[in-house]
Amino acid sequence: MSPSIYDSHFEIPTHCKAGVVVNEGPNFHLEVQMVPVPQPGPDDILIRLNYTGLCSSDIHMMQGDLGLPPMSSFGVRSPGHEGAGVVVKVGANVTNFKLGDRAGIKPIIDTCGSCTLCWDDKETYCKRAIHAGLMTAGTYQQYLISPARYASPIPDGVSDEVAAPIMCSASTIYRSLVESNLRSGAWVVFPGGGGGVGIQGVQLAKAMGMRPIVVDTGEAKQKLSMEMGAEAFVDFKEVADPTKAVIEIADGIGVHGVFVTAPAAYKTAISFVGDRIGSIVMCIGLPEAGSMTLGTDPCEYIFKNLVIKGTLVGSRRDTAMALDYARRGMLRQICEIYPVNRMPEAVEKLRRGEVAGRIVIDFNSE
Repeated sequence: MSPSIYDSHFEIPTHCKAGVVVNEGPNFHLEVQMVPVPQPGPDDILIRLNYTGLCSSDIHMMQGDLGLPPMSSFGVRSPGHEGAGVVVKVGANVTNFKLGDRAGIKPIIDTCGSCTLCWDDKETYCKRAIHAGLMTAGTYQQYLISPARYASPIPDGVSDEVAAPIMCSASTIYRSLVESNLRSGAWVVFPGGGGGVGIQGVQLAKAMGMRPIVVDTGEAKQKLSMEMGAEAFVDFKEVADPTKAVIEIADGIGVHGVFVTAPAAYKTAISFVGDRIGSIVMCIGLPEAGSMTLGTDPCEYIFKNLVIKGTLVGSRRDTAMALDYARRGMLRQICEIYPVNRMPEAVEKLRRGEVAGRIVIDFNSE
């Protein structure tokens, strides 16, 4: 048992469990180890996470295939960027959180707050942004420090296992849906949409009045997609021509919007627009650097008024909006829960592409 120190109402251990990457790179594996609990500075809070989601971006971080500096160059051993828990210690200058408040950690853990991007609702593109699980310890570690100004309050009525994936997957796809400027009634397709980001997108698109279609494979993903509001599911392994099937569903014309959350789906993304004029293809999922090119004949853009656009993760405001959808019952449980000691097994399942929805890790269950 780890020794403990006390902070008013909370017993804080000196060490905590964390998923630690070993042999960073293509042949990495994850181990659960004990690591020191960090101490917050005067403007920080210490959060004891109850749950963390597992995201495909974590696999990229551990493999180091995005063309970014490796985790190890920042001294980071634990990835992760979607955690939900409780504030157990506050810095001397903190006024927006108190002990016992619920809080979440997002892919961006802080920004400079003073550049034009931060002022103009583009804070996630800030050149001085600090990325959780890459530049600082991520949510695979149970006790984490966050600048108080950037942590997300979690409202009553949203459980931690629902809130954790919202920190990344739901807020990310919410941002993309908003920036698409699509209206109620629009047909939208989520190729590879049986995963965490896509399934959250199906729910949000439905709540916004859109008509979601999922292209993926397997009974588990079909069941989850339909339960979460998809109007149709096209199994790309069972249907001879998935593009034709999607176009037929979308009034025989094509979809108004394509939301690419699975990198492999970029190869066929544009095809789903069919003959629809004014469609948009939204790029969300991160492929391995240099592995994918998305584009078509310029005449296609001209004659179809076609737009291709990318969005990054959600901002603090996007996260608050997504949490409010959950509070109102419009974002429901999409996760399979694993105890912390089975985190390596869960990571390997994610690595193989076998996860329907999201896996979340329960730090309080062994």
